[in-house]
Amino acid sequence: MGRKIVVLVILICTLLALGLGVAAHAQDPGGVTTGAAKDVIGATPGAPTADDLKAAGKTEPFAAKLADVVGQNKVAINLSWVLIAGFLVMFMQAGFALVETGFTRAKNAAHTMLMNLGIYGIGVLGFFVCGFAFMYGAAGAIGNLGGTPTLAGGHELALTILGHKFGLLGCSGFFLTGKYYDVMVCALFLFQMVFMDTAATIPTGAMAERWRIISFVIYGFFMSMFLYPIFGNWAWGGGWLSQLGANCGLGNGYVDFAGSGVVHTVGGLCALAGAMVLGARIGKFNSDGSANPIPGHHIPMAILGTLILAFGWFGFNPGSTLGASGAGNLRIAVVAVNTMLASAAGLVAAMIYMTIKVGKPDPSMVANGMLAGLVAITAPCAFVSPGESLMIGLIAGILVCIGVALVDKIHVDDPVGAVAVHGINGIWGVIAVGLFADGTYGCGLNGVAHNVVGLFHGGGLAQLGAQLIGVITLGFWAFGVSYLFFKGMNKIVPMRVSKVEELAGIDMSETGITAYPEFEMRR
Repeated sequence: MGRKIVVLVILICTLLALGLGVAAHAQDPGGVTTGAAKDVIGATPGAPTADDLKAAGKTEPFAAKLADVVGQNKVAINLSWVLIAGFLVMFMQAGFALVETGFTRAKNAAHTMLMNLGIYGIGVLGFFVCGFAFMYGAAGAIGNLGGTPTLAGGHELALTILGHKFGLLGCSGFFLTGKYYDVMVCALFLFQMVFMDTAATIPTGAMAERWRIISFVIYGFFMSMFLYPIFGNWAWGGGWLSQLGANCGLGNGYVDFAGSGVVHTVGGLCALAGAMVLGARIGKFNSDGSANPIPGHHIPMAILGTLILAFGWFGFNPGSTLGASGAGNLRIAVVAVNTMLASAAGLVAAMIYMTIKVGKPDPSMVANGMLAGLVAITAPCAFVSPGESLMIGLIAGILVCIGVALVDKIHVDDPVGAVAVHGINGIWGVIAVGLFADGTYGCGLNGVAHNVVGLFHGGGLAQLGAQLIGVITLGFWAFGVSYLFFKGMNKIVPMRVSKVEELAGIDMSETGITAYPEFEMRR
């Protein structure tokens, strides 16, 4: 009798497991039911679905279960790749810390390192509280991650104009509670959090060596909870910019594969606004307006940081496929090669430009040239050929050299060149999509049933128009809103340290320790 009960229990559990496997999950914190036959059977347009096969009597329970296992494995591969890519992007934080600290002075090294460390923790908390909800609360299904039905069922604050919906803000998923306690949602949260953290880190370099910690902390929550997520919603979360194609016929809408605009331009223009409000370091500009160079204290440190960033970028760009399994995701190889080529081209272009201009290559500008190439290729990396990636990187390497000089001419003090690297070349990357996209990839992106095609490949002005609208929006949002924020905060919580503290170095006054105590004692 006991053995019959055991067999009956096993049979019931097996039937329940089979039933759960084929059902679309609404919430799956254990990762048990995510991935099913639907991810294999009927996953491509026109293919028979699991229901079609069952209706024809061609699917036995064992075959259905086998399909579920294969489907879950496919989604698991994609999940693993997204997490690994996220870990790579998180490691970029070390690269930023080394670059920014190396390019600034020894007396402020502990302070600069603390900002690069602190923004990570602040960013995680802010994005967890509401940033992710504002950005992805109603993003819609993401096929590579098992459909993410929880995101498809979220609420969006939107305007309806002439029968078309223009999303403004996600309103679901705060604190990752309720149905957002889900394995795939958590994977997307981690991946997008480290992207946000990259944007949030950029202003710490432009505002280094004179920024009070308390105002930095307030800024960190502003960026992670509002500035980045809201623009991210417009571009990646199903918001109005992404729908310019479906609603207005402008190509595939605003396209930004891995974030030249969403991440780098947002960070770079915010950095410009903050540096303008904060003011230049003492001694940077003469009375006639000419700029004095203030050399960084550790160029080898900055070069090492640059190489770490370049390594992490292989999570940044290829990771944005959000998968490594399935025919469409094989584009990863093109994305990776394009990323590598643009970085090399930017490096070489900056080296040649500086040699022609000043007679010798400047290691700091060569490093920034490499980073500029990476920033510029981040938006178009999936949509252009290797040769065009090379061209995009070459232009970026020259633009960053010109941009650093231009920022000095408008009397903005940017110790690490963040505005030129991320702001100017982020804009260039966004525009490059509208120029160079070759029509070989992107079908279905933003709900448009054709590949992304730029001006130089017969796409006309449609895609370029969407990209330019994105650039204009970035100017108003990332720079305009940031400038108002910094101006307002500066009146309530003064952003800048005192003159005495700045001249002495702000390590001790702001952090309580010095980075190089023996060196400082000898001075």
